[in-house]
Amino acid sequence: MVEPETFTFLTNLARNNRKAWMDEHRSERDDAMRNFTGIATTLHDYAHLYDYLVADVRSKPKQSFTKFFQEPRDRIGRALYRVGVDVFANAGHPEEDFGYYLHIEPGSCHAGAALFHPSKEAHIRSLKRLVDDPQGLNDVLTDPEFTKAFPEGLVTRKYLDDVPHGFNGAGFVDPYLKMVGMGCRKNLPDALLLEDGVIDLLIETFRPASQLVRYFE
Repeated sequence: MVEPETFTFLTNLARNNRKAWMDEHRSERDDAMRNFTGIATTLHDYAHLYDYLVADVRSKPKQSFTKFFQEPRDRIGRALYRVGVDVFANAGHPEEDFGYYLHIEPGSCHAGAALFHPSKEAHIRSLKRLVDDPQGLNDVLTDPEFTKAFPEGLVTRKYLDDVPHGFNGAGFVDPYLKMVGMGCRKNLPDALLLEDGVIDLLIETFRPASQLVRYFE
């Protein structure tokens, strides 16, 4: 599934996160992007085995992975480029709707369901959903299949210092209201992603994750 050269490129990018280096390695970048496009196609081709709504939408593989360049608001430190890429299988838009993903980053690969980089409007919608139906979220997080697949529960890539104004006092969901984007993840060893047969494991990962996608619909 993931080509060894893709891991090599991402490793080298992490060590040389500069525009001059990226410009000199465009061919390797383009090869990696073709790999991501192929993975997106595969995830969609098997979607009927984990989410019929994803299977029913038209696949757009070239629009189904995060781009290397980071907007200033998304940067951590001075890095211009992401060194990990999310490949999506989504019935909507990756910045507007929860969906399934495979995160490819040397030493930190994982998969699950999430909306990690929401638009401002999508972020507000998710906050309202949490406040309106905390019991529904609790049902997802305590489901035996979900907890077995995702023992960390809900995770995020960006925390706020405080709960956004107007959403305080929502009970057990308060910690989740500080998350800008959220999801679940199952950690995967790099070597496993080199095998074509990893699609079976991804399907088994996405099935319990579908509960989280349904909750946020």
